[in-house]
Amino acid sequence: MTAQTIHSYWITVSGREGFSGSVDACFPYWSFTKTVIAICALKLVESGKLDLDAKLKGEPYTLRQLLRHTSGLPDYGQFSEYHSAVAAKEIPWTRDKLLDVALAKGMLFEPTQGWSYSNIGYMFVVELIEANLEKPLREVVADIVCKPLGLNSIELAETREQFQRVHWEAATEYDPKWVYHGCLIGNAPDAARLLHALMTGHLLQPATKREMLDARFLGGAIPDRPWTECGYALGLMSGAVKGAGKAVGHSGGGPFSVNAVYHFPDVSDPITVASFTDGTAEGVAEFAAARSAKCQ
Repeated sequence: MTAQTIHSYWITVSGREGFSGSVDACFPYWSFTKTVIAICALKLVESGKLDLDAKLKGEPYTLRQLLRHTSGLPDYGQFSEYHSAVAAKEIPWTRDKLLDVALAKGMLFEPTQGWSYSNIGYMFVVELIEANLEKPLREVVADIVCKPLGLNSIELAETREQFQRVHWEAATEYDPKWVYHGCLIGNAPDAARLLHALMTGHLLQPATKREMLDARFLGGAIPDRPWTECGYALGLMSGAVKGAGKAVGHSGGGPFSVNAVYHFPDVSDPITVASFTDGTAEGVAEFAAARSAKCQ
């Protein structure tokens, strides 16, 4: 069996950088997009345009609960119909069909009375951001994150044609509209620099950053993954991995690739690592990121 190629880029607080694999190849960021969505929402909180803890109009949950996955909303990823439709290369469902399938049995629990990962919750956050600013997410991300940080490789993939940029051949048959909160694409260095900027205080005010990092503890070790402790904050997975200590960032995965973008604040020279590879096992990318953190 041929070993998977890991494409990684890392940057430390002292300014050291390094990479393995390609620094130019374009990858889907998958659920690392949630971190960026959360940053955009929190910038609107900072400006007073959104409230973290007010119930959304006509809904039982708040923005904070959507960002932390404690709203009680289900996730379309748990339904076989969704995965079958993606595999069959069907045209992405309309919003109404998606919600008909996902909400057929209603909410999973009352807000804050549990935790359940929900892509639908993040779709609602995107809609809230777009309605507030009266501009599409691609422009919001560009204005709030990419342009200020000079991250020129990143864009919101909205068409099959845009996905032609992606490194793996399997991407040519994938429609990014199946990711209902949106899927950013870009290279590994820009993913690392984005999270590094967040964690080193270049995107949010200190008080807002503290809110974002406030994590709910979810449990301990996960089989075939490096975690010894798991939690979730606002758009950020937050826990600990063996040998590298605390890890904050996000993993992601789709039908043909996985990624892990994490900041490791406990190592001697705090480091941010973005790792990408093919396959469907997020643990492969997570172990690669943790190895980079331990080796530097």
